[in-house]
Amino acid sequence: MSAAIDGTPVVLFLCTHNAGRSQMALGFFDHIAAGRAIAFSGGSDPGASVNPAAVAAMAERGIDISGAYPKRWTDEVVRAADVVITMGCGDACPVYPGRRYEEWVLDDPNGLDVAAVRPIRDEIERRVRALVDELVPATS
Repeated sequence: MSAAIDGTPVVLFLCTHNAGRSQMALGFFDHIAAGRAIAFSGGSDPGASVNPAAVAAMAERGIDISGAYPKRWTDEVVRAADVVITMGCGDACPVYPGRRYEEWVLDDPNGLDVAAVRPIRDEIERRVRALVDELVPATS
């Protein structure tokens, strides 16, 4: 059952700083889902800005996350989500009954250059594509 009023699936991507992995996941999700599902991102300890290497790596794929900014998740956003994807926030990640949770074990791009972020970006894209296909299968 969807937490969204109109039945549109809602996904929340969480990581510690909301500056790399969760921002890339949100960028891919918005691009791939194209309005068929909604996503948000947040962090337990938001950074000052989005990782420049993550921004550059996403730009290579034609997705602009340069206007994104790290933000703390709120209880309201977590409660609104059907699926909560966590990426390294450990015990700081919120857990509410009735939500589907997945932990995506991915390297943290913090402090890495663009070349080192590319494999992380590509794995995030693969996982996001599978998630979108599951939540909102393409119709013929």
